[in-house]
Amino acid sequence: MAQIKTALRNGSVANFCTVIALGVNFLLWTKGELTMPDTSTELLEIANDLRGEGAELYRTLKDMDTGFWTEHSSFKAWTVWDVVAHLHVADHMALMSLKSPGDFHTFMQDMRKVGHMRDFATQWLNEGLEHGLPGPDLLERWWTCFEGMCDAFKNADPDQRYVWAGPDMKARMLATARLMETWAHGWEVYDLMRITRAHSDRIKNVAAIGVRTYGWTFANRKLEVPQPAPYVELTAPSGALWTWGDPTIEHSITGSAVEFCQVVTQVRNIADTQLEVTGDNAHAWMNVAQCFAGPPENPPVPGSRVPHS
Repeated sequence: MAQIKTALRNGSVANFCTVIALGVNFLLWTKGELTMPDTSTELLEIANDLRGEGAELYRTLKDMDTGFWTEHSSFKAWTVWDVVAHLHVADHMALMSLKSPGDFHTFMQDMRKVGHMRDFATQWLNEGLEHGLPGPDLLERWWTCFEGMCDAFKNADPDQRYVWAGPDMKARMLATARLMETWAHGWEVYDLMRITRAHSDRIKNVAAIGVRTYGWTFANRKLEVPQPAPYVELTAPSGALWTWGDPTIEHSITGSAVEFCQVVTQVRNIADTQLEVTGDNAHAWMNVAQCFAGPPENPPVPGSRVPHS
């Protein structure tokens, strides 16, 4: 935890990446998962889920009217171009980590010189282009990198730790983080275009991270972790029932797995969902839920990220 606090006090891109890695490792360490051996089957499954999630977003962007590339989304006023550029930089980092550690370190050095990831993405992608990289070209550049990253995950050693800005990470951990971010940032696009998103049981990866980060949500805010952790019962897109915890306790969250994932990734405020929240611990969690590592972030204001017709 001391390393996390030190990284949070420093605002650079490198330290932000350190926080992400330290945070994810801390989250899994508290559950004993860093000592559990990964298997090739598990890595293959998450790599396939990651590819499926990216393919869905790619098809949506491919069919999108080009005017949307410069439209501002409800997420920090990012444009669709900003969203895809952010995903591309992170995926490119993951690909280099898996295939070329030396290139990864060089890339990180270049990023540190700029200081902020969003500024670096803009500079890196527009380098040498008089009018900047058009959205459709950015899309193809991202997709080529994304497919290469998914292939690299399939061929990765499940027990090896791969270089990152912070502590080294196993491939399964890194792939899960990439899936979560791809799914979460996809909402900027779907909400802006006001189109219905197709859901799949791939989001169980996101839901599981959400449940495991119950304690992290409070510890990250320097708050005492309420005990016991709530029972979670979610209905998957397929209709399957996913459960975590003790069903006999008085603290619980039940409802749509999609909405639960939206809340823990801070895509939606709990007030904008139909989730049934029972007990003080469950309410306290859902009000500030955060399944991603890094400094504490507040959920969106109620109604601010609900697409309006």
